[in-house]
Amino acid sequence: MIARCAAIAAFSLVAAAGLSPASADDAACDLDRPVMFGGLDYGSAAFHTALARSILEKGYGCETDVIPGTTLVLNQGMGRGDVDVLMEVWTANTAQAFLDAEAEGKVKRLGATFPDATEGWYVPRYLVEGPDAAAPDLKSVTDLADYKSLFRDPEEPDKGRFLNCVIGWQCEIVNSKKLIAYGLADDYSNVRPGAGAALEATIESAYLREQPVLFYFWAPTWLIGKYDFVKLEEPPYDEAIWNEMMASDAPTKATAYPVTRVVIGANTAFTESAPNLAAFFTNYSTTSAQTSEALAFMRDNDAEAPEAAEMFLKEHPDVWKAWVPEAVAERVSASIGE
Repeated sequence: MIARCAAIAAFSLVAAAGLSPASADDAACDLDRPVMFGGLDYGSAAFHTALARSILEKGYGCETDVIPGTTLVLNQGMGRGDVDVLMEVWTANTAQAFLDAEAEGKVKRLGATFPDATEGWYVPRYLVEGPDAAAPDLKSVTDLADYKSLFRDPEEPDKGRFLNCVIGWQCEIVNSKKLIAYGLADDYSNVRPGAGAALEATIESAYLREQPVLFYFWAPTWLIGKYDFVKLEEPPYDEAIWNEMMASDAPTKATAYPVTRVVIGANTAFTESAPNLAAFFTNYSTTSAQTSEALAFMRDNDAEAPEAAEMFLKEHPDVWKAWVPEAVAERVSASIGE
């Protein structure tokens, strides 16, 4: 009798909180400890970590925490079980620690944080579209030889100016090879900034003055989210051509960067012990454009990731409500005043 009364009391407490027991309610937090997130040290990962934490806390009633660190350290921690969830695992260049743990069955891939991370060569839309466009026929990298005077380098006036990736980054090597392969090495100076902030500042300054600028960039980022750029066409990604290009000092063919699928990684034991939460992470999915929008919000408003997460919850209910049971959606909506 005592045991039965205790069970009824426990059930009543859960019901009073608006929840059913975890075994019978897919909207309950089915973990009796904080969910440990890996706190990757860059903007898009910080935003998605904050967004997932907000939904778990407001909607499922979970406690959450973050362990800050680098990609290598946090992937190792996820394999050990110190980290439950890592919101960004880049599948085009996956950390070896993740691949090793995955092969051993210690971690798994759940939903796609965003399936369409991209890289490429960009120009402002005002250069190629509209009644005052200076280069309406510029569509592709193969057209750039005809436009070197438009992108004139003040330090080498007989050449155009291409703003490459940061010196020492892998993308800087790739873009340098592409300049050769596309036959542009003699027409364009290969300008390699010393830091990402310097590249961003140069592009932003040119855009705000409506000046011509040709540059490499990637998405999702605040810059692509805030301003209106057009990615120039390249030959579709071809793995064989890509590998030949990377192996040669004087490549004759190049190809577009591959579109990268970025997924959520999770410790396998965590997913088995918390199927409700595993279902949420499996359903989780945004786009590169939505992530760039959040990063631009953070930039424009000097906001932190939790503020961007709340903005996303208010602005995109049609997106996040598809990830969760109706009861969770109702709790989250109530918590943000909707």
